[in-house]
Amino acid sequence: MIEVHLYTDGGCSGNPGPGGWAYLLRHPDSGKQTEASGGEELTTNNRMELSAVVEGLTALTRPTRVELFTDSVYVGKGLSEWMPKWKANGWRRKEKGRWAEVKNVDLWQKLDELAAKHTVKYTRVAGHSGHAENDRVDELAVAAYQKYL
Repeated sequence: MIEVHLYTDGGCSGNPGPGGWAYLLRHPDSGKQTEASGGEELTTNNRMELSAVVEGLTALTRPTRVELFTDSVYVGKGLSEWMPKWKANGWRRKEKGRWAEVKNVDLWQKLDELAAKHTVKYTRVAGHSGHAENDRVDELAVAAYQKYL
């Protein structure tokens, strides 16, 4: 199975506000890489973080071992801890003692579908810490939402 590194970031100017997402996919053995970004006029930071991962995984054309590098604890914990519980509860979570639909459920369900096709390992990176690839996807995400300002 092929292995790739997926670097992702998302952000907003205001939350909610204009938002952007970006990913960089790299095949470590060959050094080949691709990057992409996009944005929305009115969205949230969490939606953009999730969109970056969904878009990056969607770009893969066959089952792949993916090491996901992100500064988003929301995405990381969602993938590694929360999603199995949400699925078992019909994509609902307890909120103030009541059941509520998971926020961004459309993106979480798409991510679940994609994660089933690939083997995804989450690695957290500190944002804005001089990590070259994380800085690059941050730059792309910011540029993607600036067109809406």
